[in-house]
Amino acid sequence: MRGGPNSISIWALPLGLLVLVAAIFALDLGGAATRLSGLEYSFYQQERPRPYTDAFARGHYHVRTFTLDEQITQRLGHWPWASDTLTRVTDALKKAGAPVIVYAFALDANDPASPQRFAAQLPPDPANNAARDALNKMVSADEAFAESFAGVQAITGFTLGNDAGDDTVVGKAKIAADGASDPFFYAQNYHYAFRALPLLETASAGSGALNLEPDRDGVFRSIPLVYRLNGNSVPSLDAETLRNALAPMAVHGAQGTIPGVDANPRIANITFGGFVVPTRRDGALTIWFARDAAARALNASAVLGNASPPNLKNTIVVIAPPGDVVKTPAGMKSVGDIHAEVLENVLLGQSLSQSAGYLPQLVFLAVAGAALILLLARIGILWGGALALAAIAAAQSFGWVMFTNSHVLLDTATPSIALALCWFGGFAARAASITGTRSGLKRSFAGMLPVPTLDRISRDPSLLKLNGESRMVTCLSVGLRRYAELAESFKDDPADFTRMINAALGPLVDAALDHGGTIGHLSGESFMAYWNAPLDDSEHAIHACDAAQAMTVAIATVNEQLSQERRLDGTSFATIEIGIGISTGQAITGGFTAHGQTSYSVTGDCTLLAERTRELSGQYGPAIVVTDDTRKAAERGYAFLEVDFIAAGPRDEPVKLFAILGNPLVRASPKFRALATFHDHIFESVRAQQWEKARELIDQCRKLSGASQRLYDLHLARIAWFEKHPPGSDWDGAFRSILK
Repeated sequence: MRGGPNSISIWALPLGLLVLVAAIFALDLGGAATRLSGLEYSFYQQERPRPYTDAFARGHYHVRTFTLDEQITQRLGHWPWASDTLTRVTDALKKAGAPVIVYAFALDANDPASPQRFAAQLPPDPANNAARDALNKMVSADEAFAESFAGVQAITGFTLGNDAGDDTVVGKAKIAADGASDPFFYAQNYHYAFRALPLLETASAGSGALNLEPDRDGVFRSIPLVYRLNGNSVPSLDAETLRNALAPMAVHGAQGTIPGVDANPRIANITFGGFVVPTRRDGALTIWFARDAAARALNASAVLGNASPPNLKNTIVVIAPPGDVVKTPAGMKSVGDIHAEVLENVLLGQSLSQSAGYLPQLVFLAVAGAALILLLARIGILWGGALALAAIAAAQSFGWVMFTNSHVLLDTATPSIALALCWFGGFAARAASITGTRSGLKRSFAGMLPVPTLDRISRDPSLLKLNGESRMVTCLSVGLRRYAELAESFKDDPADFTRMINAALGPLVDAALDHGGTIGHLSGESFMAYWNAPLDDSEHAIHACDAAQAMTVAIATVNEQLSQERRLDGTSFATIEIGIGISTGQAITGGFTAHGQTSYSVTGDCTLLAERTRELSGQYGPAIVVTDDTRKAAERGYAFLEVDFIAAGPRDEPVKLFAILGNPLVRASPKFRALATFHDHIFESVRAQQWEKARELIDQCRKLSGASQRLYDLHLARIAWFEKHPPGSDWDGAFRSILK
C-alpha cells in the first residue's frame, strides 16, 4: 500500500513490535532469550552430537564412569553402598592405578554400622562399659573410608541450597579472578550447603558443588563451574576435579557489551593452566554431548575381585548413583555421564562457547528489521514476507555453520522470531485495511459464506463471479426427519418448537461453514450447502463428507443438551434425527442483487438429487447417504457401503446410493471388507433375480458389525414384492417407487 491513512499503521505496528522484542532480547526479560537459545541448542545437539573420543591424547587423562553390573550387585548388594564397600572400591581403584576418583554423590551421612553407633545404643549399665569402650576404640567404617583417600586425589562434594545447612564450606584452593571488578556478578548465589562428613571432607583432595539444575523447560544443557555461597566463590565438583588433575582454577571476567543496558561484569572464560573453557556470563559450561559414550563405562566387576583388573593409570574415575538420571538434548543421561561429559569437553577442548553478549544479533535485527519495514510500507506484505524468510534463513544457516565449524552457539532464534513478529505486525495492519470490504461482504451474504472465503474475496473481489458460470460442485442437503410430526407435537407450544429448531439447525449450518461450504436456501426443515462454489475447492466432495460427519456429531450434542431441558408443559424434548444427502455434478452458479442484498445460487440436477437422496436416507438407517459421483470423488477419504440402486434422479434415471460408514481405517478393516463384499453379492443376486440367494445373504449380513437392520428389512420387503410381481427381462435392476 502507498499513502493513505493505513500506510502509517503498515510500518508503525511492525516497528513497535521490533523494538519491543529487541528490548526483551537484550535484557533477557523473563529468561525468554535464554529459553529460546536453549531450544535452538537442543536442536543442534540432536542433529550434530559430539563424536565420542577418548580424552587422553589431548587432555592426558582417560575419563571413565564406574558402572554397577548385575554380577557386582549380587556380590555387594544394591546401591547405596555402605562406607566399608566404598572403601573396597577406593582401594581397588587405587590398586588399578587410578590417580583421581570423583565421588559424585552426597557423603553427609555416617555409616549406620559404625562401632561408635552401636556403642551409643548400649544401655547405660556399668556392665556394658567395657564393651562400649572397646567399640569406641575401634576404627569406624567412615574413618577407614577417609583413610582410603590417602595416595589418591579423592574429590567429594557438597550440595548448595537456600533452606538449611552450613553457611560456609572448606575451600581447598582459592579461585583466582581477573579482568573485571566482580566477574561473579551473574554466578548463582546460595545461602547454605550440605557438606560431606568432616573427616571425609578433610581427607579429600578437593570438594565442589554437586548441584545439577536443568533449564526452565526441564532439560539439562549446561553446568556452572563456579557458584557463590553467601557471596563467596566456590567451585563445582567438575571444576575441583579439573583443578586437581590439571592446574589451579582462574576466572577471567569482562564488562558488559551494551553500555547503559547490560554493562554488568561477567565471566568470559575459566582456565585450568593451558586449558581454556569458554563459559556463559554466569560461569556455566554448555555441554556438547557425545553420540555414543558406552566406551567410557568401567564395569565394577572388572575392578573388584578381578585377578587382572584394568589398567587405570592416568584415568579419572567418576562414581555416581546408578539410578540418578537427567533429561538432556541427547536423551536421558546418568549423573556419572554428565560429569564425564563435562570433563571430556574440557580435556578435549570441545565445549561449546556462546557469543559474547547480544550486540551482533541486535545489529542484525536492526538492519534486517529496517529493510523489512521499508518493504512493508512501500511494496507489500508478500515482498516483506519474502525478505523476512530470507533473513531468517540466513540467520539460521549462519548459526548452524558457527555451531558445526567453530562450536559457537549464536542465539539466532530470538532475532528470527522478532523478524517474524515484525512481518506479522505488517500483516495485521494490512488485515485491518480490508476489514471494511469484509464487513460489506458479511452484510451482503449474511452467514452464507465461510470466513476463509470471505477473507479471500475481501482481498480479491473478482473471485466472486456473480454473472454466472458452469462448475462441478458437490451439494449437501440436510433436513430434520419427521418434521411434520415434530411440528404437530408442538402445536400448542410454538416457542419451544422454535427454540428446538434453532438449537438444531444452528450447529448444522456452522458445521457446513466450518468445512468450507456455501449456504443455499434455508428453511425451518432443511437447508442446502455447496462446495467448489464460489471459490475453487479441489477436494469439494471430501469436504462435504467432512461437514456431514461433523453434523452427525453436532446433532448428537444438541440432543444431549435438550435431554437436560424440559418443555413448557414439563415433558422432555423428542430426539431429533437428521437425514443428509450428498450429490456431485455439473451446475450453473451465480447470483443476483436486489434491494442491496446479494444472493448466490447453484442450479443443477445435483441439487435436486441431493435433496431426493436426503429424503430417502431415512429408510436405510445411516444418516449420511451419497450418490455414486460423490462416492467416486471422495473414496480416498471415506469408507462407503452401497445401500441402494434406485430411480431417484430428476428424470427417473437409476442412481447408486452409498452410506458413509467411517474413515479409511474403517475401510481397511476386515469387518468392513466383509460387509462390503456381502453387499456386492446381495445386489448382484437381486439384479440377477436370484431372490432366495439374496435373502440368505441378507440373513448373514444381519450378523455382521455395522449392519443396518432397517436397510435389510427394506430389501426383504422389496424382494417379497418382486417375487409376486417379477420384473421383465429388460429390467435394469433399479428399484422404482413401488414401495413406500
